[in-house]
Amino acid sequence: MPNPKRRISKTRGRKRRTHYKATVPSTGECPQCREPNLLHRACPNCGYYNGRSIIIPKAG
Repeated sequence: MPNPKRRISKTRGRKRRTHYKATVPSTGECPQCREPNLLHRACPNCGYYNGRSIIIPKAG
């Protein structure tokens, strides 16, 4: 297996990683209860996804 001949410096490794950024997840509006929720996920507030009741939300 090929291995690096020399150690990569901290600066060089950090320069390479400058574009690795965390992104804010996309949120949408639930059509049932109008609460913000993550896209393509069941609404944690009302439990609906794609017009159907999928989960029973916890009270509280």
